Amino acid sequence: MTKATVGEALVAELKARGVNCVFGIPGVHTVELYRGLAASGIRHVTPRHEQGAGFMADGYARASGRPGVAFVITGPGLTNTLTPMAQARAESVPMLVVSGVNASSTLGKGHGHLHELPDQHALAKTVALVSEHVARPEELSTALDRAFTPFSRGRPGPAHIQIPLDVAGNGAEGSPIMEDTATPVLDPALITEAAARLSAARQVVILTGGGAKTAGAELQALAERLDAPVVQTVNARGLMHGHPLTVPASPSLQAVRDLIEGADCVLALGTELGPTDYDMYATGTAAAMKGLIRVDICPEQLARHEAALAIQGRVDEAISALLSALPGTPTPSQGAARAEHARAAAFEEIGPDYRAQVEVLNAMRNAVPNALMIGDSTQPIYAGNLYYDHDRAGGWFNAATGYGALGYGIPAAIGGALAAPDAPVVCIAGDGGAQFSLPEIMAAVDENLPVTFMIWNNRGYGEIATSMEAVNVPVVGCDPTPPDFAATAQSFGIPYTRVPMEPQAVAAALREARRRNAPSILEIDITGPAPDQE
Repeated sequence: MTKATVGEALVAELKARGVNCVFGIPGVHTVELYRGLAASGIRHVTPRHEQGAGFMADGYARASGRPGVAFVITGPGLTNTLTPMAQARAESVPMLVVSGVNASSTLGKGHGHLHELPDQHALAKTVALVSEHVARPEELSTALDRAFTPFSRGRPGPAHIQIPLDVAGNGAEGSPIMEDTATPVLDPALITEAAARLSAARQVVILTGGGAKTAGAELQALAERLDAPVVQTVNARGLMHGHPLTVPASPSLQAVRDLIEGADCVLALGTELGPTDYDMYATGTAAAMKGLIRVDICPEQLARHEAALAIQGRVDEAISALLSALPGTPTPSQGAARAEHARAAAFEEIGPDYRAQVEVLNAMRNAVPNALMIGDSTQPIYAGNLYYDHDRAGGWFNAATGYGALGYGIPAAIGGALAAPDAPVVCIAGDGGAQFSLPEIMAAVDENLPVTFMIWNNRGYGEIATSMEAVNVPVVGCDPTPPDFAATAQSFGIPYTRVPMEPQAVAAALREARRRNAPSILEIDITGPAPDQE
């Protein structure tokens, strides 16, 4: 029997580890990686740019909870994917990038081979949590074990494996898969102390981040036991939707800071306390947090901020342990009233323009319940990140926090649609950001994904222009001419609708798009009344 090549063994091991979708653009440096793909049953999706492959992998991972996987060529393939890898690292998204690299004997020589970099492995290490170089066939399984480790323990992020041209086609020795699925064991003494502190407090506030998004039921039980308002950062939106204790508003807002600073004990669950959530206006300060108790799976993250008590572990497990340790009878602390006051004040604080955009988001949510709303950096996303109560845990995510890469929304929505085929998927992108990745819509056409690509057309970089005007800087470079989106949709062979920025008009257009069950473009033209729909 012919021994499997390294490329074939790679595909087989990925399948054994639960990978069922790969995003990539084949090239001469990855041909051998594709040898076993066709017969594997793993779905291959072809983006139009390697950056699209990385963002698709990111959206797939966020929607599924499993690592998104991208295959890219050496050199430009990897450098094009570094931006999505950096976004994934900033947002703790599990992603595996598998790249080719030039033949072993040429590395570091600077002879000018095709796609040559001075040191590709070193470059990847600056962004990836783990970067592995497979120098010999027998190293493949160990490299995969190390690459997958961050996905099963600790705070996840991007991993990278590179396989030289002269190794990928060689025969590979099989070896057992040794996935590390161990998670930190909670310290019972810390849980007991945390429970004592929380039960003694009279006005607890809970802060939630992306690490809490799979612990919705436990979080609600804890909030009700403590009668504590729950503040949601962007990646926690969708938790406790509509609950009297929920505060779906940015902790950068003064109204939410006042709520946090009024607490005598703050419990932070799975949130890095980063400035894009807690100080987006760059004041240099965040809300003071009395008696801060932090729970996070990552010890390095726990060490970055001073806390009265730091507990390493999974958020869902920590909450369950706290519920068991707390007294059975809650101490009333006007939690619902405090939350209601914070919500009302926060909504007022964001101003009339953003309030109008949030009303559009609310109408969209009601028109397509339980949807994935995946966004780029654009005005309605900024508005929603400040204040918006989504109805699906993990169903509101975008690139406007953390690394903040523009062009994320369209490909990430495609990845999300592949991961959650039964969910409505709405991509929210501005006309400026859409032009970073507009061709990726053709991947949705190829895969017949019923994503509604909503283009918020203010004919330029409206948010940046506003920021320049606010500090008396002449507005330059903020008016790139948008394409004719109706003609673009026609060239893609997909439906197109244009409506004004009116909640009910947008909601009706979304319902119609959902009925079509096909990819489509919905243009929201905020500059004037809409013409007849196409």
